[in-house]
Amino acid sequence: MNVCDRLLDTRPIRSNAAFRRWWAGSTLSVFGGQLTTVAVLYQTWESTGSSLAVGGVGIARAVPAVLFGLLGGSVADSVDRRRLVLLTTSGQFACAGALTSQALAGLGSWWLLLVLVAAQEICGATGAPARRSFTARLLPEWQLPTGMALNHLGMRTAMLSGPVLAGVIIAAGGVEGCYLLNAVTFAAAFHAVLRLPSMCPESGGYRRKPAAIGAGLRFVASRPELHGAFLADVLATVLAMPTVLFPMINEQRFGGSPETLGLFWSALSLGGIAAGLASGPITRLPRPGVVMLTAAGIWAVALTGFGVSQQLWLLLGCLTLGGTADTISVISRGALVQLAIPDSHRGRISAVDHIVGASGPDLGEFRGGLVAAATSATFAAVSGALCCGLGILALAVTNRPLRRFTVPKRPAGQALERG
Repeated sequence: MNVCDRLLDTRPIRSNAAFRRWWAGSTLSVFGGQLTTVAVLYQTWESTGSSLAVGGVGIARAVPAVLFGLLGGSVADSVDRRRLVLLTTSGQFACAGALTSQALAGLGSWWLLLVLVAAQEICGATGAPARRSFTARLLPEWQLPTGMALNHLGMRTAMLSGPVLAGVIIAAGGVEGCYLLNAVTFAAAFHAVLRLPSMCPESGGYRRKPAAIGAGLRFVASRPELHGAFLADVLATVLAMPTVLFPMINEQRFGGSPETLGLFWSALSLGGIAAGLASGPITRLPRPGVVMLTAAGIWAVALTGFGVSQQLWLLLGCLTLGGTADTISVISRGALVQLAIPDSHRGRISAVDHIVGASGPDLGEFRGGLVAAATSATFAAVSGALCCGLGILALAVTNRPLRRFTVPKRPAGQALERG
């Protein structure tokens, strides 16, 4: 391992062509998704002026994420996961086209916007469990933490550049440019998946019927390290997710310009990129549960600071620290979850992982919007972050298997596969 790889281990990208294609396509897809996220929230706020309506966008994403994420996990353990992802990515492309059309037509219907957001989430949630299993199939176990770190670095890079570009596009010509560019990124992601090898489940092959969802849920319930990892993410997102408060705080404290609004999202991503670029030491730590719990606690502290900051530089600094902690937590949780499950259950349990990861922030946005509408944005941010911190502390004290879970070591003499 050279000096650079000790800081950021890029060997999977350099030596594994299949993983490299998957990583590039995923990064582009996240970039396009960030454009749409900012555009939808901005369009909703401009048309309604209601933080509750902005929070309603979170519900439009969260409900399909739960219902269709479970279905997608069951299907993913029964079919070629690659084909499932190709089908659902096509649906997301069609929804991005519809979002572009409604913006160009100037319809201004909040309900239509919710329907299209929900339809795109249905497609994304159905394919998400299969997508989440790809890294574990393309890389050996001992490299999974590194693959997760690289995935998250790509995601955070997209989340940094996406909102900034979205703010520029919206200021220059409106939200339709964001939706159109999102459609282009889905097309690129489709091409990346098309070139991957077949991804049939390793145990059982084609079952001809969906695998039992209940068996996957029972497996999660029987493993404290799994349900503890999921609970930590729920506490961090449902109680403390700050993004729904961004438009309200931006208007109240900093004048409401779209360029400033884009900086809020970019600050979260900047911290994530910094953590990703120095992820080598993190991925080599043997106990991901301890790393995840520590990072989640820092996330709670950072978002408490975000809630009370009145100066832009201090607020962005707190969000940057929060993004750093979030990246470390997500990398550690993702590696733990994928390592703790057999491939025969990977689709269904990845569905639970997706539901927690996707619907948690959306439910958190709804909670934040509801509390902010009833009280204030400051109270919504601070109260949620403090409750998150207390919950993480209780989980760390009570869940010993989560703290003691250990990553397998690299077998002596094993080299990377070249695709």
